[in-house]
Amino acid sequence: MSIPKVRIAVAGAGQIGKRHIEHILKNAECTLSAIVDPMLAAMDFARTLGVPAHASLSDLFAQDRPDGVIIASPNQLHVDQALACIAAKVPTLVEKPVAHTLEAGVRLAEAAEAANVPVLVGHHRRHSSIMAKAVEVIESGVLGKIVAVVGTALFYKAENEGYYDGAFSWRREPGGGPILLNLIHEVGNLRSLCGEIVAVQAFTSNATRNFPVEDTAAITLSFANGALGTFMLSDTAASDRSWEHTSGEDPRYAKAHTDEDDCYLVAGTFGSLAIPTMRLQRFATAADQSWHKALAKTTIPLEVLDPLAGQIANFADVIRGRAKPLVSARDGLQNLRVVDAIVEAAKTGHVVRTA
Repeated sequence: MSIPKVRIAVAGAGQIGKRHIEHILKNAECTLSAIVDPMLAAMDFARTLGVPAHASLSDLFAQDRPDGVIIASPNQLHVDQALACIAAKVPTLVEKPVAHTLEAGVRLAEAAEAANVPVLVGHHRRHSSIMAKAVEVIESGVLGKIVAVVGTALFYKAENEGYYDGAFSWRREPGGGPILLNLIHEVGNLRSLCGEIVAVQAFTSNATRNFPVEDTAAITLSFANGALGTFMLSDTAASDRSWEHTSGEDPRYAKAHTDEDDCYLVAGTFGSLAIPTMRLQRFATAADQSWHKALAKTTIPLEVLDPLAGQIANFADVIRGRAKPLVSARDGLQNLRVVDAIVEAAKTGHVVRTA
């Protein structure tokens, strides 16, 4: 007897919501049960897919109880909608950031734990086959004790493409810059690779666009294991040294022009790993541990898979009780806490602790 497909509703039929819907439809274990979005365009989109449309989660739950709900609505709605799902005992995938404030995120995490309702947070890069292999290599110990990580997210958001206009003019204001919009992905990656971030320092600049919000940031990170890191972030840089461009996971972004471009370098006492090319350099033997000796160089093979597909697969397993969320509400909350600390560090010029 075949196992019934898990019925998933999607709240928010914008760009990211449609990508979730695409992967639900591709997954043999899942089916789209409904779309929840008050916009007329979303209602029309639901009709083209042949699924019910609801203006709110309360309308949905009054008529149906799906096996799971994906929340891909605007950030300020995440917590209230997730709490509605928790009250209905429905497992939830909440897009990142898990909440619009730390206090709201704590409330959500505590509610999910008290009700024993699983919440998966949409930090989709944790489902990346590249990240999984990099974490495996680092945890194997081949790099020795991790001492440093260098990261970049350098790309250019064109003003003439409507990114800052009309309904998106809020991106010109504090809260709309690359720290809060983009860096949270990098924080999730860095925590996976090097462990917990315990303190940060930062400088920001808006000298290129002169918007009230930053366009560039230089960040220093201190990890619980004693490692240190630096990260350069800019959405005004004519560069393809970002995860989107170097990983090749998302077809919406042109891949970096060579297979030798990386956005992270993790260095230990015995070797280093460049990510995502997975170029490994290490001493051949302990006797070779010297800056006068050459490092042996290899490239670790891997298969690049779409992390959003992996995320839907994990959500289906969570719904069936076969797995725990790869990124829990607490995990998503910690990513938000680190980003908030970076904003505070840039504002005050102080070292800000995250734990």
